[in-house]
Amino acid sequence: MTLPFAPDALAKDKAEALAAQRGLELTHPQQWDFLQSAESLDLQAAPGSGKTSLIGLKLTLIAQGWSSATRGICVLSHTNTAKDEITHRVSDSPAGRRLLGFPHFIGTIQSFTNTFLALPALRSRGIDLQAIDDDAYEHAALRMLDNNRSFFTLKAYTERRHDGRDLVAGAYYVCDAGELTVTGPAGTLPFKSTSRSGQQLLRLKNDLANQGHFRYSDMFAIAEHHLLHHPDIAQAAAHRFPFVLLDEMQDTSDLQQHLLDQVFGSTGTVVQRVGDVNQGIFTDRAPTPVRPSAFPLPGAAQLPVSRRFGPQIADLASLLTVQHRQAINGAGPQGTIALLLFDDNCVAGVVPAFERLARETVPDHLLATSPPRVLASRLTPGTAKAFPQSLTCYLPSFTPQAAEPPIHELITAVRSARAHLAAGDRRTATVQTWNAVRRAFRQDSGSALPVIQRIERGAASVGLQMRVLLHDLLSVDIEDPAQWNALMRRLRELLPQLADVEPLTVTRMDDFLRHTPQPVPPTGAAVENAAPMTAVATSIQRAKGETHAATLILECLDSRGRKYDVHETLALVAQSKYVADAPITLRKAAQLLFVGATRPTHLLTFAVHRTRIEPHLKALQARGWLVEIVPAGL
Repeated sequence: MTLPFAPDALAKDKAEALAAQRGLELTHPQQWDFLQSAESLDLQAAPGSGKTSLIGLKLTLIAQGWSSATRGICVLSHTNTAKDEITHRVSDSPAGRRLLGFPHFIGTIQSFTNTFLALPALRSRGIDLQAIDDDAYEHAALRMLDNNRSFFTLKAYTERRHDGRDLVAGAYYVCDAGELTVTGPAGTLPFKSTSRSGQQLLRLKNDLANQGHFRYSDMFAIAEHHLLHHPDIAQAAAHRFPFVLLDEMQDTSDLQQHLLDQVFGSTGTVVQRVGDVNQGIFTDRAPTPVRPSAFPLPGAAQLPVSRRFGPQIADLASLLTVQHRQAINGAGPQGTIALLLFDDNCVAGVVPAFERLARETVPDHLLATSPPRVLASRLTPGTAKAFPQSLTCYLPSFTPQAAEPPIHELITAVRSARAHLAAGDRRTATVQTWNAVRRAFRQDSGSALPVIQRIERGAASVGLQMRVLLHDLLSVDIEDPAQWNALMRRLRELLPQLADVEPLTVTRMDDFLRHTPQPVPPTGAAVENAAPMTAVATSIQRAKGETHAATLILECLDSRGRKYDVHETLALVAQSKYVADAPITLRKAAQLLFVGATRPTHLLTFAVHRTRIEPHLKALQARGWLVEIVPAGL
């Protein structure tokens, strides 16, 4: 396919000039191979290789030479965080900012599926969307199960099983033989689909769908079903997006990959996929056969140079490349790998010993902006008697980060939405505000409000009045109680008219619409009197994508309560063996440790029990690793 951009858009002089503006170094041939390619390819990029910077650079270069006003570039990622990072990278130039609007698209695979496939399919069926959210779906499904007697047989079945309600809450659509059907959270049903329970589960699922309630994965099944019955849609998508770039490919699920193959797999679209399969620690519900299109394809381009860390950490990381063997070249700071040896009586001293080591080996200015990080493969212990098992065994005061609390007042949602408005995204701010109103209204009245796209715009209509009100909510001084209350009086008058119900009388809706003062930020004095720098603890999974000055990885027990991850993995490292040849449980542990071990720039530390690591200690010291013993009572 001929791409609609100038032939010299990716010329070396233009790339060098833009890279110099952004402070990027293009010193390796692999960087140029990727930058100047206009063909479909896979790029296996090592941690710290600067792939996101390269992606931003390439997209901006293409945008500078893009010539079509109706066909665009499609950039997809697995998470909103990755999408936001790409958006940030291209937003520093006028050409890059053009990628943020029509005809281009930058978003997650989920948002692409919703926007171009699933939502059009639902609209064609006359379904008003209420929510695409797993938590909201679970709440609605269990409420329907409990309050509708037509599901008596299914409810009785769920009450006989300890996981019965999970079946209903987690049921999702699959497209099977061209038809939408329902399956359970594990990918199967515990009964025949033709049984009374099976028929009732399908009816409950369909009733929720007709009301507009869906799980995230439902949208992929709906999209696949829509594609099968309207195959011309794939051709239309390929024409609209002749160039597709996929980031973080290692985290793309089998479900997502299958759909992307159907849309872009045989259409002639240029598809470039970038990621690091060795960091693919998030998996589907159930194991599935590897697809022929799985990332990376044989012969994929390599980006093995890491500027995050130096040769010593790179050497270790190379041995931990479980999914795709890659010899990583460390071009960053020299760095140090250390072992902290502890006994049963000094576990509590591990983190303080690491903090001291970090202060001794890492420049002060780096620690001032990036406190040492403590990572673990599990946060809380299981039922095994072994000790230590998890992060909380080393740090008893650690509390796992809770999920974001639900919004109990509309004013909180509006304050949050104004952050999008400040960034120039009025549409997202308006949709976020309106969806908060819709959720509260449905909970308290049982009636549904339309999605914002379906609110009418006609002169003197209720819909237009609501649109004006939403604009005012995002524009006036909502911290003034009088102004806020005036807006809420208008909202209370309009909502029943829009939903065609009786005037609002529900007390909980009053609570939702009340005015609450804005939280007062900490004062300067409080910041000055803050406690001295201490390490920040979290799971390895949550640290993915981060860069640290110093990282400690704690030895933890596996989920079966049989083996410890750190010393089992380091035993293979001591013998210079690739962990890819180890049993599957050890491969999984090593893959997680690979993610943690490739975070730091200057200090990588492993905490390991002295007795367990003793047989391999000399071999690890011979690799130049520092060894320190945690003193008792520290």
